[in-house]
Amino acid sequence: MKYVATLNGKKYEVEIERVDAYKPLDRGVTVSSPAPIIAAAAAPATAPAAPVQAPAPAAPAPAPAPAAAPAPAAPSAGGQTVEAPMPGKVLDIRVKPGDSVSFGQVVVVMEAMKMETEIVAPGAGTVASVNVNAGDSVETGAVLVTLN
Repeated sequence: MKYVATLNGKKYEVEIERVDAYKPLDRGVTVSSPAPIIAAAAAPATAPAAPVQAPAPAAPAPAPAPAAAPAPAAPSAGGQTVEAPMPGKVLDIRVKPGDSVSFGQVVVVMEAMKMETEIVAPGAGTVASVNVNAGDSVETGAVLVTLN
């Protein structure tokens, strides 16, 4: 198909070819999204070891969290953690311990690079602990909220 595009007053003729046998390149990289991470936590006996190892580098990040030793004991018993996806400042905490949350519900609002980001619950559950306060600066991977 041929098209004529005008950019900054200049006309360009563009020819576009439809390729029916298009297939994305396999670069050997597995993409992890919040849903597979939850599935990996629920079923650790899955065969693919690589996706389970991808979240493992995030596990050393909570190593600074042992300062609050009672809170990490609950996640190891099958709980979920809501972690900071980037370094930033906690602006607002929308939940408190004991609250019931659903998948995708906003639990914390962070500011990073002058942009507000809503951090959502990775699954349904009950808030076991809130590990940060409004105004705290956090690093990537810091545990913000723990869910049961």
